[in-house]
Amino acid sequence: MFDRYFRISERGSTLGREIRGGLATFFTMAYILVLNPIILGSAEDKSGHRLDTVQLTTATALVAAVMTVVMGIGGNLPLALAAGLGLNAVVAFQIAPLMSWDDAMGLIVVEGLLICVLVVTGLREAVMRAIPQPLKQAISVGIGLFIAFIGFVDAGFVSRIPDAANTTVPVQLGGSGTLTGWPILVFCLGVLLTVGLLARRVKGAILISIVTMTLVAIVINSVADIKSWGLTTPEWPDKVVDTPDFGLLGHFSLFGAFGQTGAITVVLLVFTLILSDFFDTMGTVVGITAEAGLLDEEGRVPHLGRVLLIDGAAAVAGGAASASSATSYIESAAGVGEGARTGFANLVTGGLFGLALFLTPLLTIVPLQAAAPALVAVGFLMMTQVKHIDWDRYDIAVPAFLTIAVMPFTYSITNGIGAGFLAYVVIKTVLGRAREVHWLLWAASALFLVYFAIDPIEQVLGVK
Repeated sequence: MFDRYFRISERGSTLGREIRGGLATFFTMAYILVLNPIILGSAEDKSGHRLDTVQLTTATALVAAVMTVVMGIGGNLPLALAAGLGLNAVVAFQIAPLMSWDDAMGLIVVEGLLICVLVVTGLREAVMRAIPQPLKQAISVGIGLFIAFIGFVDAGFVSRIPDAANTTVPVQLGGSGTLTGWPILVFCLGVLLTVGLLARRVKGAILISIVTMTLVAIVINSVADIKSWGLTTPEWPDKVVDTPDFGLLGHFSLFGAFGQTGAITVVLLVFTLILSDFFDTMGTVVGITAEAGLLDEEGRVPHLGRVLLIDGAAAVAGGAASASSATSYIESAAGVGEGARTGFANLVTGGLFGLALFLTPLLTIVPLQAAAPALVAVGFLMMTQVKHIDWDRYDIAVPAFLTIAVMPFTYSITNGIGAGFLAYVVIKTVLGRAREVHWLLWAASALFLVYFAIDPIEQVLGVK
């Protein structure tokens, strides 16, 4: 029955390969159960409220379990889904400070619904054609640097230097210009272990590093006198298994953000989420299916519309559960490498995420210093896209550079995308090639121009 429905034999696979593939995918991407709660849990909303780490772990595991299984059954591809890295950073550090968590998660639901509309109407492909490929790659690289920078800051490897006026100026090494303390040592060893495992092409390298350094941190914490590890202290819990805490489910407000920030800001934030989400998804879907040898003779993904619709629904589910937007994972390539070719592998991966629901106490002892190396590693992996950008063409290279540089330097993904779009439009116009710019890109650039100039515009209009 499974063979007929999932076409396992038809695609040259076996039940054993599908099971091994599902296991490999889970252990390669299970780090999200640790990182997503840390990223979202370390941020405060406009009123200073933080989300509960235990509830975040439950929500992350639940969304990953359900949507991975749905993709397996509905899309029949070995393509697992979970809260997206990069997207959760946008939510935590860009959106939440402007509004309540309920409002921020409501924007994720709106983003997912709009993606579904784009899929149904066929506009998704039109928008994809409008954005030049080098800018898409630059966005990925910029987000990678941003994530890596967050990892360095969260671990305490770098810190802000307050001046006499107590404002933020450039960062320094450690807390005083030098690296001190056992927690920093855990982070440094974690980075070395992670990059070493990645260089050796070890499957599950990121997860292995997180688990190993957490155990090291637990030992160090038990024998050394450490004032603070930050948000999470590595102590073995009283119990490993516990009942899932679904307290965050359903806590979202669809239109509350409009009351907290201006309409233009909300539009730009949703635009940024959509841009980050569906371009990453398209690349992931095509890459995984190509690696699995499932593209047809014209290079098309089987059941692409259905796959993209499920991916959009995953964003809605992520927002509704307060786990941030869920999306397709490139780590699914690990399962494909083990032989997975069908959605049956997703049943295995999703089942393991479901099992993780009951292991929350074990997953919430991971300190930032043990998890942050994964952010650095993911930043590196996203940085590799830079090789595809033609740096000899200024009309491409300058907008790409600004996109990449502005994101970490301003601690804002939105600012980086806007800087790149505006530079692209301006340079094309100066070179007399304005007609090469798609009208959708002109419209987006106009929105970003208003976004950057909102203060003088408000003054001219007498709003301030």
